[in-house]
Amino acid sequence: MPIFVCDILADGRTETAPDMAPNGPGAWRWFHFDLSDPDLAPWAQANLPEIPAEALLHAETRPRCDAFDGGLILNLRAVNPDPGHQAEMMVSVRMWVTETLVVTVRKVRVHALQDIAQTCREGRAPRDVGDFLAELVRRLARRAHDKVLEIDAITEELELRFEETDAMPEISELRQPRRQVIRMLRYTIPQAEALERLQDVETGVLDDAHRIRLREPVNLMALSNEVLVSLKARLEALHEATHADVTAQLARNNYVLSLVAAVFLPLGFLAGLFGVNVGGMPGVQSPLAFALLCAGMAGLGVVSIAVLKWLRLL
Repeated sequence: MPIFVCDILADGRTETAPDMAPNGPGAWRWFHFDLSDPDLAPWAQANLPEIPAEALLHAETRPRCDAFDGGLILNLRAVNPDPGHQAEMMVSVRMWVTETLVVTVRKVRVHALQDIAQTCREGRAPRDVGDFLAELVRRLARRAHDKVLEIDAITEELELRFEETDAMPEISELRQPRRQVIRMLRYTIPQAEALERLQDVETGVLDDAHRIRLREPVNLMALSNEVLVSLKARLEALHEATHADVTAQLARNNYVLSLVAAVFLPLGFLAGLFGVNVGGMPGVQSPLAFALLCAGMAGLGVVSIAVLKWLRLL
């Protein structure tokens, strides 16, 4: 069974549909299904054209907008801020719309659809299918842009910290926003293309007033894409700078260790040589031998440091 099916009357009121027919007594009828519903496939195959029915049942989708037989096949993506879900993993909403019918299918709850359903229950439903599409696109574009601005604020904070204090961000701080940008771009670029096509497609579902309402969310989606592309470049620059700083720090540490090794290598050799416990070692019978050895090793250390400075390695 669908999540809900209702008839939208011309005055904006909503009534529960008395049957599962694709058309009803209202201005338009809205079916909302979960993709896992076992009744979805038989109903779609029995009541919808073959190609739209197949499009609604696809397990994986990408944003698209195609006119077919007087209606529209629409696949869009939505940002969902539910706890436990990654907002950048935009959830899909599959749609088949005609002038009197809207069929929406989702795998995960879509907040924009829930909001529109709530306005329908309050008697403020979209007056026609074109208004429904314009309102849905507006909500999807706004939520996506809000998420983009959230990532932008995080990136700007990291950049300001670097510019004002020369404190490089940690690699772990960059990992999440970079992943979010990459994941969102996967969907927002084709979504912007789909919305531009929706605005221009020849269909009786949309009139001139609907197309005017679509301009702002289409523009907002294009702006979100531009910001995401910019964020990707800025985060990559920060990542490269952080990586270069870490590499330079490791090089400095290795350089210091190399200098220490250069000074102590001959000293270690002498200490090991005079530590050999065999006959014939010089100074074994002399009480001054140890002091002379220490003085010699100190002198050798000074000479090693002087040589390193002369070679401009220190």
